Amino acid sequence: MANPFYSPGEQRAAKVNQLFAAIASRYDLINDVQSFGLHRHWKRRVVEMATVRQGDRALDLCCGTGDIAFALAAGGATVVGLDFSGPMLAVAKERWAKVQKLRPRSQEATSVDFMRSDAMQIPFPDATFDIVTMGYGLRNLASWEAGLSEMARVARPGARLVVLDFGKPDHPFWRSVYFGYLKLFVPLLGLIFCRNAGAYAYILESLIHYPAQRGVAARMSELGLVNVRIINLVGGAMSINYSEKAAA
Repeated sequence: MANPFYSPGEQRAAKVNQLFAAIASRYDLINDVQSFGLHRHWKRRVVEMATVRQGDRALDLCCGTGDIAFALAAGGATVVGLDFSGPMLAVAKERWAKVQKLRPRSQEATSVDFMRSDAMQIPFPDATFDIVTMGYGLRNLASWEAGLSEMARVARPGARLVVLDFGKPDHPFWRSVYFGYLKLFVPLLGLIFCRNAGAYAYILESLIHYPAQRGVAARMSELGLVNVRIINLVGGAMSINYSEKAAA
């Protein structure tokens, strides 16, 4: 039976938008449950690899509820969080407002501006950002190749590009165990917390059609990015793809 939120054609964006509208209010909770809290550690790894410097301009694509954007700002970057899901951005803005209220007055303010837009058509000029990140978003684009091309376009020479997403383990036994977990347990969480098993069955469906860490690394190299690396997490079940824009 086809997943109601997955479409490989022209309806891909609309289907994904429906998906995140359905789960936005419980997104952070289910992330904690399905990853046993490890997603927080993986996102910290993304920010560490981005090597944030005071005054950097950072773009966090498919920013969701804002975890990576907030961490980049805490490191001293001026951040734009971009997502095409209005409900997810609403949660991110609410969370950022709470962070601002808790910030000591003596602490230097950092900036996170949220923008609703398409990661395949980023509304910024070439060579704008020192850091471009994407957490759990590339797999959801109608064209992940176009998304990577846009990341490279808006990156300045020397910029760091970091992508976190579900991966495909090389070891066949571990891959079968992991895919079984995504097929059986994760949709159950969606049913319990969102009353919608299909919303989380979507993860496996989208991953099957995604080239994962090795395909992303190959595309980064094709785009002329340098220092391309794959960091496998949990045996490749999750992965970080890292690269840099070549210096002029």
